Amino acid sequence: MAQFAVIGLGSFGATVATKLAMLNHDVIGIDSNKKYVETFSDQLTHAVIADATDEHVLKELNIQNCEAVVVAIGEDIEASILCVLHLKNMGIKKIWAKAKSQAHHMILTHLGVNKIIHPEEDMGNRVAQSLSYPMVSRYMGLEDNHFIVKIEIKKSQQGERFHQLMSHVPEIKTILHKRGKEVSYNIDPNLIMQEGDILVVEGEIEPLRKLSARWFK
Repeated sequence: MAQFAVIGLGSFGATVATKLAMLNHDVIGIDSNKKYVETFSDQLTHAVIADATDEHVLKELNIQNCEAVVVAIGEDIEASILCVLHLKNMGIKKIWAKAKSQAHHMILTHLGVNKIIHPEEDMGNRVAQSLSYPMVSRYMGLEDNHFIVKIEIKKSQQGERFHQLMSHVPEIKTILHKRGKEVSYNIDPNLIMQEGDILVVEGEIEPLRKLSARWFK
């Protein structure tokens, strides 16, 4: 169990804070808006009404002892930048921050923020991927245009053998097959697919598109 601080309890910050709390971490939620703080006070370890642009206030909250701090301040770019500057001055090494624009992103980069997040852009990408590739229920982007994707076998693929499904895309690596609670990492090429089976595969975007085109032509 680790301790985290989330500064800004709008929709994005509140989601991060409550999910961390659900994972049994200690979470300090900070916002200048009393309504937001009161809304999530029962779900977080500590919920504090505070001005995150005041370095003295941040020091009094002892967030320098946190594993990481997430700056989820939304519309006020100046407040976000001031907050990050104070955190850097306090010696906090792991800072994740939400960026509202490319200019905001560039400034946060120069300030040495470890991870910069664009929630709306990331969600847009996920929606577009889901619409383009109905077979993909979840995906994770890696470097160099590689993705790990979770594929659910549909009724139209039921009865096909595993090697028949994947033989035309040898570039794609299958990581695991899941049926119910049973997970297999060494998959029999003659395994007959059933509706609801899960495949987790890894590959570049073009072979994944090829796979999608074959399954949903």
